[in-house]
Amino acid sequence: MSTFADRAIEYYNQLQTPAGLPPDVSVINPYQRPEVQQIVKTFFGKFFNDNQPRVYLLGINPGRFGAGMTGVAFTSTQNLINYCGISHNLPMRFETSSRFVYQVVEAFGGAAAFYQHFFLTSLYPLPLVREGKNYNFYDDSVTTKVLWPAMADTVRKQLQFGGNRRVAVCLGRKNEKYFQKLNGEQGFFDRIVTLDHPRYIVQYRTRDMESYVDRYVNTLADCISL
Repeated sequence: MSTFADRAIEYYNQLQTPAGLPPDVSVINPYQRPEVQQIVKTFFGKFFNDNQPRVYLLGINPGRFGAGMTGVAFTSTQNLINYCGISHNLPMRFETSSRFVYQVVEAFGGAAAFYQHFFLTSLYPLPLVREGKNYNFYDDSVTTKVLWPAMADTVRKQLQFGGNRRVAVCLGRKNEKYFQKLNGEQGFFDRIVTLDHPRYIVQYRTRDMESYVDRYVNTLADCISL
């Protein structure tokens, strides 16, 4: 019998770069690189080698210094080593969202405890870049329209890993508008709970970081009790 890990690894290894995006918007596909393929295999084998349903936390699309380098959502090269215990030879890069996410992971009891219950991902699974900077799928209407079918496909296929359909967590207030619309069309989840995006918290609410961590932990604890 295949596991959550088996299904996730197979999915990421077959991801293809989309066509039809605006000429100034490009896509990073880290899963084509052998070292990233090995990291993904190790990560999922370590934390998801079972068939327990997880509550999904869905962001917008990955950043170039998080999953764009490691292949693991919201996980920088530094945090992959420091919190997940997975060694690699990738350059050490800081990633804003990953800083906050792994404070939440630690507050929840560490990576093993956190990933036993939750799966971090995004509505669109590949990083987008414009003018050398991270780009969001909703930053222009053409990109949103082109990627909309792919986002439905992303969530549908990732739910097959082993998703808890009773509730999902939306990361980002603006992201909520698009996630709710997608969910209304597809009926993926019974309920969506929204939290402020990790990047927003680190950039604009650093002084309140501790209270945001508490809010995340309490919300996530509520989700797994449903």
